[in-house]
Amino acid sequence: MAFTSYNDLKTTVASYLGRSDLTSTIPDFISMAELRLSRDLRTRQMLKSATASMTAANPKVALPTDFLEIRDLTVQGNPRVPLDYLSPSAFSRDARADENGKPSDYTILAAEFLFAPIPDTAYVLEILYYAKPTPLSASVSSNVFLANYYDALLYASLLEAEPYLINDARAQTWTSLYDRATTNISTSDSNSEFSGVPLVMKVTSR
Repeated sequence: MAFTSYNDLKTTVASYLGRSDLTSTIPDFISMAELRLSRDLRTRQMLKSATASMTAANPKVALPTDFLEIRDLTVQGNPRVPLDYLSPSAFSRDARADENGKPSDYTILAAEFLFAPIPDTAYVLEILYYAKPTPLSASVSSNVFLANYYDALLYASLLEAEPYLINDARAQTWTSLYDRATTNISTSDSNSEFSGVPLVMKVTSR
């Protein structure tokens, strides 16, 4: 049976483990499971859009606080300008990093976007990115993982519990089930994104 709330999940984890004395530690198992899923999954349900303002003469813009991975980055305008990613080393060697103008390239350093050329006015960014879901807690009864991937979240929580319980044999079971669930989730997400739509190659120019 699917569970629909944080409390349901905690009860289910305790039931699967056959323990009634883990009330204070099960939330830790779930928190670590969410971290694991945040590293392993990139799905449509995790996508989020945001805007951010650049400041003239400042090449840096802070990443969203829930940022996991970029999907698309453009500068608003007519037409919109898609930005090209450069590795930090390639960015530092790019002469445009010292010029002023409308940004065309970017890199990511720590918790900031860095743009080249340096903005010559206050442009607006459109950011499409994979976001880390709000962690489950007493005040957050559900999130993207619980609402869409409750099986993977359960298996990950049980997997995180077994080292604490010194039960390596069961850890192998939950690892296998978790890996199967996340593989199926990723495959299903990829298939649904292009389902019924013929793939067409487009060549764009600026």
